[in-house]
Amino acid sequence: MSGLAKAASPLRAALAPAARLFSTTSASMASSPAPAPSAPSAQQPSAAQPSSGNPAPPAPAQPTKAQRFTLDPSSAPSPPKFPHGFLATGLHCGVKKDRSKLDLAVIISDRPCSAAGTFTRNAFVAAPVTVCKDVLASQKGVARGVVINSGCANAVTGVKGLEDARAMSDQLDSFLSASSSSNGTGTLVMSTGVIGQLLPIKKVLQGIEASTATLSSNFNAWNDCARAVMTTDTFPKLRTRTFQLAGKEVRMVGIDKGAGMIHPNMGPPGPPHATMLGVIATDAAVEPASLQSALTYAVDRSFNSISVDGDMSTNDTVLALANGASGIAEVSEDKTPDEFVRFRDELTSFAAELAQLVVRDGEGAEKFVKVTVQGAPTYEGAHKIASTVSTSSLVKTALHGEDANWGRILCAVGYSQPPFEIDPAKVSVSLLPQDGTAPLKLLVNGEPENVNEERASEILKEEDIEIQIELGLGDEQATYWTCDLSHEYISINADYRS
Repeated sequence: MSGLAKAASPLRAALAPAARLFSTTSASMASSPAPAPSAPSAQQPSAAQPSSGNPAPPAPAQPTKAQRFTLDPSSAPSPPKFPHGFLATGLHCGVKKDRSKLDLAVIISDRPCSAAGTFTRNAFVAAPVTVCKDVLASQKGVARGVVINSGCANAVTGVKGLEDARAMSDQLDSFLSASSSSNGTGTLVMSTGVIGQLLPIKKVLQGIEASTATLSSNFNAWNDCARAVMTTDTFPKLRTRTFQLAGKEVRMVGIDKGAGMIHPNMGPPGPPHATMLGVIATDAAVEPASLQSALTYAVDRSFNSISVDGDMSTNDTVLALANGASGIAEVSEDKTPDEFVRFRDELTSFAAELAQLVVRDGEGAEKFVKVTVQGAPTYEGAHKIASTVSTSSLVKTALHGEDANWGRILCAVGYSQPPFEIDPAKVSVSLLPQDGTAPLKLLVNGEPENVNEERASEILKEEDIEIQIELGLGDEQATYWTCDLSHEYISINADYRS
């Protein structure tokens, strides 16, 4: 994308109030950002009451997932820094019946961006996925904005669904074209919600028009953007990161959503090779083909390595935008391989951080489980075994019941069918305590250990659980993140449309 990093096209009159924000630091936050809700305190007994004969006061309420995992600038180690040159917003446009719930998110750049995407391999590809692929192809990996609605997936909606998704793209494109000093447009589209229902497209288009008045670069704007893509999510998933690249500070922001229908298997645009959506924006300068290469690598090791329920959505999409506003020289896989690897690895680590938030918010989930398969001949084989263990209903229900039934793990390993032969006499399985104490060995070189059931119970009572599987066949390894399968998951999905 030679020249893209330099060809800034600041927004003009139609975005004058928001455009002024581009000249200030992207790290600026609203004067009083809304913090995550704090945990309620236990009621204290009155000093006038006698101490004897009274019931003990209730124990303090445990913090909720929202309280623990929502990004809160007031308690963060350092203020979040958002990438230069991007604006975001979230609002209610009428897709969801509840007016208190945001349902439309918009992200734009003040200049053309390199753009890349990975998309579901489900045969019933949703209309927004098709439109995203078309935009990336026609614009040759360049875009300016992203528009996302929640509450309706616009999937399996036929010709009308495609028309509506294209109308969403065109609506933001027309604004970008009218308010920009260049012809640089290109809007990517994502949707999430119920499958098989048409969008209230007039309300959505009106919402896109209204969104242009609320675009901003501060924390509240990005937080609203993250809230607007939520469906059964219990907290907004927003993270930022800074790192050094080519001697300058580079910034990233990421939002994603998902709590159910989570087992992504995404690939780059092209022939086939509740939804998981993600957007990562950075002010690094990266040529389009290199950004696609980096995103594909990152997604394989992050979003393609999570599972809540084993169901792959029709809408799964992860997008990356790089606008070059940091001022660094353009990164290229061929021309600047060292800088490319640094960028790719930061992107991979950041994507993994975002992906793990989806698992932590899994519908009805009480356990966060890391499954590592090591000692494999190939990464692909290790990944397949880890995926199989992570999606086993028997493994997931045993973890929910805090039962060290490791035979279920071995069973899943045995039927995983990786592209190599497993030698049962070389396989070992351990539980890794999160307190740093010695691993609890369950199986060593195919021989069962005399397991300390009391210790196993202690480990499985923790929220975070780690399973390590050693194959003894090579040097490759892969990690998957999953959760337990609870009664609450059934309740949520039995009532999803009601």
